[in-house]
Amino acid sequence: MTGTDGQDNGPRNVAQKLIGSHLVSGRMVPGEEIGIHIDQTLTQDATGTLVMQELEALGLDRVRTDLSAQYVDHNLLQTDDKNAQDHEFLLSASRRYGVWFSKPGNGVSHPTHMQRFGKPGVTMVGSDSHTPAAGSLGMLAIGVGGLEVALAMAGEPLHITMPQIWGVELTGELPPWCSAKDVILEMLRRHDVKGGVNRIIEYHGPGLAGLTAMDRHVIANMGAELGATTTVFPADDAVQEFLRAEDRAGDFSELRADEGAGYDIEEHIDLTTIEPLIAKPSSPGDVVPVREVAGEPVAQVVIGSSANPGLRDFAIAAAMVTGRQTHNDVSFDVNPTSREILEDLTRMGATFELIRGGARIHQSGCMGCIGMGQAPAVGRNSLRTMPRNFPGRSGTDEDSVWLCSPETAAASALTGQITDPRDLAEDLALDYPALDLPSHASVNTAMLVAPLPADEAATVELVKGPNISALPVFDPLPDVIEAPVLLKVGDNISTDDISPAGARALPYRSNIPALAEFAFIRIDPEYPRKAAEISSGTGHVIVGGENYGQGSSREHAAIAPRYLGLRAVLAKSYARIHWQNLANFGIVALEFDDPADYDRISAGDVLRIDGLREALAAGKSVPVHNVTAGVDIAARHRLSERQVRDVLAGGIIPRLAAAT
Repeated sequence: MTGTDGQDNGPRNVAQKLIGSHLVSGRMVPGEEIGIHIDQTLTQDATGTLVMQELEALGLDRVRTDLSAQYVDHNLLQTDDKNAQDHEFLLSASRRYGVWFSKPGNGVSHPTHMQRFGKPGVTMVGSDSHTPAAGSLGMLAIGVGGLEVALAMAGEPLHITMPQIWGVELTGELPPWCSAKDVILEMLRRHDVKGGVNRIIEYHGPGLAGLTAMDRHVIANMGAELGATTTVFPADDAVQEFLRAEDRAGDFSELRADEGAGYDIEEHIDLTTIEPLIAKPSSPGDVVPVREVAGEPVAQVVIGSSANPGLRDFAIAAAMVTGRQTHNDVSFDVNPTSREILEDLTRMGATFELIRGGARIHQSGCMGCIGMGQAPAVGRNSLRTMPRNFPGRSGTDEDSVWLCSPETAAASALTGQITDPRDLAEDLALDYPALDLPSHASVNTAMLVAPLPADEAATVELVKGPNISALPVFDPLPDVIEAPVLLKVGDNISTDDISPAGARALPYRSNIPALAEFAFIRIDPEYPRKAAEISSGTGHVIVGGENYGQGSSREHAAIAPRYLGLRAVLAKSYARIHWQNLANFGIVALEFDDPADYDRISAGDVLRIDGLREALAAGKSVPVHNVTAGVDIAARHRLSERQVRDVLAGGIIPRLAAAT
């Protein structure tokens, strides 16, 4: 018998239970659009400024979620007053709209939210692509564009295409000198950066018993690098133990897959076969065994970020350098991921061992992960326990960033070259450290600002410095686009390529006209100038390869090019979040019917699309004529009827404004 949600009334896996309990529209049939009620939201300062501006544009009085939290963890380098302006604006907006505010230096959003607010069985959206890390607690947590977060804060459901559920069974135990980072690197080695597109990954099996809740966070976090919609784990004994250590035992509720539950796709990993792995520059999917690249010289090692945020991730590095000094050629950087973890490290003496071993201790935040400081030297290898190594993301244009576990990072910091920790252990006669971690966390809530009561919040004025601009107003989609292809790019173009992060650009996240000057400059430094010259006329088109827009959820990668006149993108395929962001701001996302037609368009060609509005509304086919080459190209779109309405209006905000 089939229920109204499109699923048999039989055994359900964890993902089906989470979606089914929050489903407000559609059926749980892969490929169909569904609406999900959202309980919590997460925003951070690199994307949250736009979210708060969008709340203002929507006329919201107060958030309508169970809980919304705003973190300041990205824009922490205050080289002038721009970041300080953003922080003041975010604090005032949090007070105005009823949002928890995590002060600068309190911690990276994902582990801090897990420590303080995460709960099994809850849904959450976040304006950060690594929001799925909360799946480690048995949550359905999805990274989306900021506008969708704003709508969720206003009480609207999240609309997504129902993914397939990919069950990954874990058996056995991890061998010494391997950890959770090697598990997710093994998934990336098998499937690359597109393997999880339109899928939810659900880990299950007896191998879970050896993974703590924070170990699972490592795996769930980097599911984003596979392109997955999200990752989920059951809420079991490990989750209960974590919440108890955080003084939140009352927030635990068990959530497990029913016996006999099935999956759309099934896979198996025997943890006993895992070995130390490393992602080579410059893709998280280019994974090889550490021993294959051992001996490469190393100039920098960075431990931290939301991809390895747990106490054990720092404690294992501290244990490995105890009584030793890191290599003279290596800058050994440590970014504690939360103030709580820094307290725990200090309580157990690990901070002292790190400092004595040569570590540079930085503030609790994303730091080098988003290119805010810790930029490596050109031509020198940087090993990082971070989630991404896209070209230039570190803040250095010609960088060489590798991704690895804390064990591999610490071993390499000691030797000055890429080193498999098993080989270091053999050379030094080391046993794998037995860590004596505290059973109770140093719970620290001092830097969390609670929401104001509604009557007091209503009197709060938003604090806007001169770097806080208004949201651009975009016009409806024209019926005819005849415009030049300003850029033709290849596969796996990331949002870092489109709208760079780093210390130069990131301070302008709340100032779209200024940020637009950085759009696509890593690919074509002249793009902003050339786009601005034609934006008042026909606008322009971009042609892309596969997985266009992979990476972060930053909607700036849609807004900034749209501000410069981008009207349509024609690509082989899209990353999920960026595809949605394009629709949110009125940019037409088209796909080649035949990927081979990609070769029939060159940069500079003029493309013409007639009757575009009618074509979008009538079906999925949108014919494109290459005026320059004199050829017709068959294209299609995957927009739902709801998304078509948004694109025709010029975006969600113009559509909502027209309806009021």
